[in-house]
Amino acid sequence: MIDVQHLRRSFGPVVAVDDISFQVQKGDVLGFLGPNGAGKSTAMKMLACFLVPDSGTATLCGHDILKDPVGVRRSVGYLAENAPAYNEMTVGGFLQFVCDVRRIHGAARKKAMDRVVPLCSIESVYHQTMETLSKGYRRRVGLAQALIHDPQVLILDEPTDGLDPNQKHEVRKLITAMAEEKCIIISTHILEEVELICSRTIIIARGKILVDSTPQELMQKHKCSLDEVFRKITSTRKSA
Repeated sequence: MIDVQHLRRSFGPVVAVDDISFQVQKGDVLGFLGPNGAGKSTAMKMLACFLVPDSGTATLCGHDILKDPVGVRRSVGYLAENAPAYNEMTVGGFLQFVCDVRRIHGAARKKAMDRVVPLCSIESVYHQTMETLSKGYRRRVGLAQALIHDPQVLILDEPTDGLDPNQKHEVRKLITAMAEEKCIIISTHILEEVELICSRTIIIARGKILVDSTPQELMQKHKCSLDEVFRKITSTRKSA
C-alpha cells in the first residue's frame, strides 16, 4: 500500500532525508524510529504530501505523491507531530470543518462523527474550544481528524505524545484493532510502544535507513532490549 523509492529532501546544506526506499503492506504497523533530527518527520510529511521531495517519489494506495497528491490525501489519515488546529473552534466545530474539507456530508457525516468521537474518547470535551484543551485531549482530537474519513493508510507522528498512561493504553489498543484492515506508520520515541504494537521497525539516522526488521528479530539478534538496540545502532552511526 506504500511504496517509497529513493526519497530525498534537504533544507539548504542539511540533508534531512537521504535516498530512502521501503514498502509497507496492509496489516503492517511500522515503527519509524530515530533520534531527534534523524529525518522521521520530514519523511512522513513527504508521504502525506505536506512537503515535496527534492528527488525520488512514493505511491500510497496507488497514488503518486508527485502526480496525484489529492488522491494521496484522500487515502491517508495524517497526524502531524504538532497537529495544527483553530483555537477558537470547538472540538465539534473543528471536526465538522474537517468533514467539510473532506466532503463528508449528510448521513455519511453523522456516521463518521458517531464513530470517531467515542473512538477517541472526546465526548466530554466536544463543546469546548480547542484552546481550552490539555495537550492530551488536543492529541486525541488530532487523531480523530486523521480517522474521520476511515482512511486505508495512517501516518501518525507521536500519536501518544502528551497522553497519560491510561490514554496511551487506549490509543495503543485502538491502533492494534485497526491494524488488520489498514497500513499504519508510527513515529515514536517510546520504544515500549514499538514492542507492543509494531510488527516491523525501521531505524533512521542522519536521513538514512540503518535497520529494517521486526522488534523481536532485533532484540534476538542483539540479545538486549529494544531500547538498548536503538542506542547501540544510532550511537554506532554517530561515531562512524
